[in-house]
Amino acid sequence: MPILMAMELPPVLLQFIGSLLAINLLAGIAHLLKLGPAPKLASEQDAREIADQVHAGFKPVDISIDQEGNGALLRSASGQIMLVRPHGSHFAGRILPNNARLNVSQDGLVIDSAEKRFGTMRLRIQQPQKWMKAWEESTIDSGETANA
Repeated sequence: MPILMAMELPPVLLQFIGSLLAINLLAGIAHLLKLGPAPKLASEQDAREIADQVHAGFKPVDISIDQEGNGALLRSASGQIMLVRPHGSHFAGRILPNNARLNVSQDGLVIDSAEKRFGTMRLRIQQPQKWMKAWEESTIDSGETANA
């Protein structure tokens, strides 16, 4: 007879061991699925790399990263503005269409991407008025009226 069968383990200990095994199994599954905390942008270089992955050849000349690393705005030399935001455990980005809306708020800038699935994002960035002006210029240059 195996040794474990000869020993009588208290039910509480069996329950504890089973719980530990279940927790470790769930943690392993979460790791395999790459689930975890929201990503953070640590530098302008991170934002540049994400922008290039999203839109090959997008070369930002101006970048503002959210104060907590929750997203960024990037502007190309041609005036296109890209919003980078968390999407699960990664980042996603979109070049904002002319019907997107930007509004200065007390603590930064609110960007409505005009894309239902990409949604609205609040960025706490330095100089939000500078980004509003860049947005207004880009929509005027493309023949659209500025969104306020």
